[in-house]
Amino acid sequence: MKHWLKPDWPAPQNVQAICTTRSGGVSLTPFDSLNLGDHVGDDPVAVARNRQLVAELLDLPSTPFWLQQVHGVKVAQQNVDNLGCPADASVSFKTNEVCVVMTADCLPVLFCNRAGTRVAAAHAGWRGLCDGILEETVRALGCDPAEILAWMGPAIGPQAFEVGGEVRSAFMAHDQQAAKAFKPILADKWLADIYQLGRQRLTACGVSQVFGGNWCTYTQQDLFFSFRRDQQTGRMASLIWLN
Repeated sequence: MKHWLKPDWPAPQNVQAICTTRSGGVSLTPFDSLNLGDHVGDDPVAVARNRQLVAELLDLPSTPFWLQQVHGVKVAQQNVDNLGCPADASVSFKTNEVCVVMTADCLPVLFCNRAGTRVAAAHAGWRGLCDGILEETVRALGCDPAEILAWMGPAIGPQAFEVGGEVRSAFMAHDQQAAKAFKPILADKWLADIYQLGRQRLTACGVSQVFGGNWCTYTQQDLFFSFRRDQQTGRMASLIWLN
């Protein structure tokens, strides 16, 4: 179905996961049409309707756990007090709680364990990725990393993500292997592969079962919002929960 991406990963049957695209909603240009971000300048009525459409079409068991994403490394536990808190990931160990992150170039990563008892969603922009948001999410899941599956959703692709030398240096200060994810293009300008960087970080903390990572939000304009491409634009959502 054009409006959704279904993760292709061997998750347990009770783990439900989906990623929206930009189509299927009611928002007008430049947020056309399924914008789920309430912080980007879109009509609040349209955003509310889009979120309602997602809830209805996906038959969500509860209101998604929307976060105030700040490009940090905080992981929130699902509870009423944390709803809307500044965090870039959330975890749940209960059924019918929907973890969600919003993106428009940054890397969304969904997690579950093989037993189908724990799920998480993380938002990894380059800064959060570099500072350790994926490692913090794995830690918050509280199980053997070898038992964790991860799915990387749509992010800016390796042929479009131009960064300065300071970004490369920041990643390499953490791990020299990060150099493999950067290709030089101009003086102190590089193309960064955020998917490869994500895989490196996950592998280093013991998560070997990593899936997805085959899209480019920047170039696949019909499918995805892209902040880097359009500046003022909407947000997709990556959602996961336990039935």
